[in-house]
Amino acid sequence: MVSRRAVVVGGVGAGIAATGGAAGYRVWRDREPASPPSQDDQGRLLWRNWSGIQNAYPKERAAPDGEEALAGILKSSPGPIRPVGAGHSFTALVPTGGTLLTLDRMSGLVSHDAATQQATVRAGTRLGDLGPALAAIGQEMPNLPDINKQSLGGALGTGTHGTGRAFKAIHGDVTAFRIATPRGDVLACDRTTNADVFHAARVNLGAFGVISEITLQNRPLKRVLKRTVGRQLDEVIEEWPSLIAQHRNVEFYAIPFTGLAALITVDETDKPVSPRGPDTDVDAVMELKKLRDVAGFLPGVRRSLAQAAFKDAPPDEAVDEGWKLLSNERPVRFNEMEYHLPLETQMAALRDVIAAIEKHRSDVFFPIEARVIDADDAWLSPFHERVSGSIAVHAYYKDDYRFFFDLVEPILRKHGGRPHWGKLHSLKHADFVSLYPRFKDAVAVRDMLDPDGRMLNDHLRAVFQDG
Repeated sequence: MVSRRAVVVGGVGAGIAATGGAAGYRVWRDREPASPPSQDDQGRLLWRNWSGIQNAYPKERAAPDGEEALAGILKSSPGPIRPVGAGHSFTALVPTGGTLLTLDRMSGLVSHDAATQQATVRAGTRLGDLGPALAAIGQEMPNLPDINKQSLGGALGTGTHGTGRAFKAIHGDVTAFRIATPRGDVLACDRTTNADVFHAARVNLGAFGVISEITLQNRPLKRVLKRTVGRQLDEVIEEWPSLIAQHRNVEFYAIPFTGLAALITVDETDKPVSPRGPDTDVDAVMELKKLRDVAGFLPGVRRSLAQAAFKDAPPDEAVDEGWKLLSNERPVRFNEMEYHLPLETQMAALRDVIAAIEKHRSDVFFPIEARVIDADDAWLSPFHERVSGSIAVHAYYKDDYRFFFDLVEPILRKHGGRPHWGKLHSLKHADFVSLYPRFKDAVAVRDMLDPDGRMLNDHLRAVFQDG
């Protein structure tokens, strides 16, 4: 499939380039973004997020090896104190000139209960390591996000999610946690003990303190069939409600300027294991970039080439344990905006976003992701008390992403969206008060745990403080 697409796209690209129509465009687009200095004028080392758009020079870096050390750091280290996981957030959650704190030394499985299918895990554990650890005890997380490089604590803090009508975001399956506060306390929290903290801080942006241990409600290990197939985009949009009802997990990627979608379904199966093959997503994305580069100014040609390249391509299937198939490698860097909308407005919003991009931004080539997430009751959850459909718009890390704010975000807000906490948005305190029924209650809990604002950098002050 990849080779055939490369021949179609690459062959036409060579023809256009031979006429001089695309060479300058490609060179201009492929400039590497400027990198900040590796040290500031005080000798402090650079921290930078995965995509490269957020950076900081923290005064101190801390890596506690247990709760006592963690609580001590939160009480005495210079602020703002900002926890960092894998650096996959695109918003400015992490940057600080104070203390940068990692839980990499606080990872691994603490305990588990085979009867209840629960497991207690240290918050620094990466999701990619948690999958095999749980599989070894016959458990799996009910669902996983698209990327598994995040720490468990970071995933909770930003409301990270997978897809599926019957599945909540990761924090929705948390039954208890322990959190160290800037006062130096460690609190055990569940629905009956410190219940307000439990509801307010399951999604916490790293602003309430630092969660150290998490108890997850898991399920028995299952084998699933993952199927990826190219479809006409209009058909997938029309069938979306029935696709949600038919499949355990379902999502699709709308490919701008092509009329195509990549539909991904995951369902439980008794079929024998057939492991996923070599990753082809990188090749597919870079072929879309090549198509943009050589035919970006010719939308009709761009669409025709894409349709020809994907015509009659067979579906890609794999059978394995869920943790091996639900998450993917994403080595191609990008920036992202994602909003979570009432499910009934999701497809209308998606149509509007695609129309706006195809009218105004011929440089966009990254697919737009659509997923579905069940409701939960965490106070700062973007899925609070409503089933949601997400729309995620991406831009290649070398490309301008500012169109997110002036072109895409107004559409997603008009349709009732709440932004993903770890992905780009422009909202402030007053916006969140109107979007979240329990936002003021969550702020009161945060202020009680951190009265001096030691966990707040500039970005978080704009979220949690009025004005």
